[in-house]
Amino acid sequence: MIIADCHLHSEFSSDSEAPVTAMLEQALMHNMKYFYLTDHHDIDFPPEAANGLTFLLDTDKYLERLKELKEHYAGRIEVRYGVELGLMSHITDKLYAYTEKYPFDFIIGSSHLVRGIDPYYPEYYEGRSEIEAYREYFQSIDDNVHAFHDYDVYGHLDYVVRYGPTKNANWNFKDYADIFESLLKKIIADGKGIEINTAGLYKGLGYPHPHKDILMMYKELGGEIITIGSDAHTPENFAYGFDTVEALLSSCGFRYYCIYKDRKPEYLPI
Repeated sequence: MIIADCHLHSEFSSDSEAPVTAMLEQALMHNMKYFYLTDHHDIDFPPEAANGLTFLLDTDKYLERLKELKEHYAGRIEVRYGVELGLMSHITDKLYAYTEKYPFDFIIGSSHLVRGIDPYYPEYYEGRSEIEAYREYFQSIDDNVHAFHDYDVYGHLDYVVRYGPTKNANWNFKDYADIFESLLKKIIADGKGIEINTAGLYKGLGYPHPHKDILMMYKELGGEIITIGSDAHTPENFAYGFDTVEALLSSCGFRYYCIYKDRKPEYLPI
């Protein structure tokens, strides 16, 4: 049984209105032992890139609220402090200053912008092939992991595929294998991990992020650290599709998944 949903959003994220307590109550309903909130913090996210949303987290207020809830829910569920940190290779100094300032248990590194454009929007794909657009996104992840190291797992590695013109209809891992080999080797060498993000199931892909081809390469290269999260922005999507994840991981050869405390992985059997 999976005992934590390690990727969740709330009213503290610009793209969610879910009360933190509503997400916590879902965790209790699902008999979770740990609660991780990982609201968005994207430094230098241009407001024009997302219709005026800034994705800047009021981190002091956020952690103060989580501390209150940790005390209130003590004995029922353990609240741990997380964040989803938007990574870009040109802001590493700002990223390090941020991660050194706050006492997070868990940091998801993720990519939402390439050249100041979010692949969520059609303009990212204009004037080029889908393969070219996807390769640029994956190359940006490779750049990020070679420039910045203070994260714990990389989130939704193939996020771009959610929003491409044909999504995954024309997916062929061979078109991107060279980039994934480079970035996965770096993630593994740095002692970092990746996540199973089940949002792919409710975003129309039919499988969790990342694609099984990517999971298999990660395992073959020696990757062991895997966290599991729904990326839920509403209570209804909490732990979405978790009933399929254990079989997926087992089929790829994984025997454990991880949760984090004080930025250190704890291995739990599947």
